Amino acid sequence: MNQIELRNASFQYPNGFLANDDLNLIVKRGERVAIVGQNGAGKTTAVKMMNGLHKPCKGDVLVEGRNTKDYTTAQIARQVGYVFQNPDDQIFNQTVYAEIAYMPKYYKLDDKEVEKRVKEVAELLEIESYLSMNPFEIPYVTRKFVTIAAILATRPQYMILDEPTAGQDLTGIKVLTRVLGELEKKEIGVVTITHDMEFAANNFERVVAMANKKIIKDGNVRDIFRDDDILRQSKIKRPQIGQIADSIGLGKDILNAREFVKRYKEVRVS
Repeated sequence: MNQIELRNASFQYPNGFLANDDLNLIVKRGERVAIVGQNGAGKTTAVKMMNGLHKPCKGDVLVEGRNTKDYTTAQIARQVGYVFQNPDDQIFNQTVYAEIAYMPKYYKLDDKEVEKRVKEVAELLEIESYLSMNPFEIPYVTRKFVTIAAILATRPQYMILDEPTAGQDLTGIKVLTRVLGELEKKEIGVVTITHDMEFAANNFERVVAMANKKIIKDGNVRDIFRDDDILRQSKIKRPQIGQIADSIGLGKDILNAREFVKRYKEVRVS
C-alpha cells in the first residue's frame, strides 16, 4: 500500500495535553497535501505522527503498511523525511556539503553515490555556490533550502515541509514551486503545513483544514476556500486575490490572478 494512513489516531503529550483527537487521513505517494489552520490546531503534531517522531496514544499510523508503533523513528524517517520550520533546529554540520552528505554517508552509500546525490539536490535547490560554506554563515532562507536538500538526498518516499515559505522572497517561492513539481514527477508524496494561503492555493489541489485538534474538512482547494464556515472554524483566510474577488462580487472561488481576470472579463461582457 503506497500511502501513509492515520487511522483514528490521537496524540497526548506527557503533561496530559491532547493535541490530536481521532484523526483519519490518507496521503498517497506522489500526492500533494497542504494542512492549514491556526496555531494550536494540531497540524505539527499530526505530521510528526506521520514520520514516527510521535507515536499515537490511540489508533494507528501506517506508513506503507508498517505500523509506526513497531518501528523506530529512524526507521520510519528513511521513508518519510521531515523538514523543520526552523532550519537551525536541523543543521549541525560545518559545511553545506557535509550537511547534505551526512545521511547518505550514515546509510553507508559509497563516496561516488554520495557526491552524485549532493550535486543533484544542490542543483535542484539552486544552492551549488554554497556547498563549501558554513551553513550558519549563509542567509536564513537559503539554510531552509539546505535542510530540504539534506532530506531529499536520502530519497524518501514522502516529504513533510513545515512552513517552507516562511521568510522566503518571490525567487525562493518560485524555487519551491519548481521543487514540488519535480517531487511529483518522482512520485514523492508531499505534506506541507502552511499559513501561506497563496502558496497553498497555487500549488495544492488537496487541502486539509484543522481546528481544535481535529480535521474539520479534507477536500479540493477550491471547496475549502469558498466555504465560509470552514474558514471561520480554522481561522484562515482566502488568498488575497480571492478576498478581493469576493468583496467586489466575483464569487468566493477565485484562487489566483489569472482566474480573477477571466471572471472579471466575463462579468463585464455579461
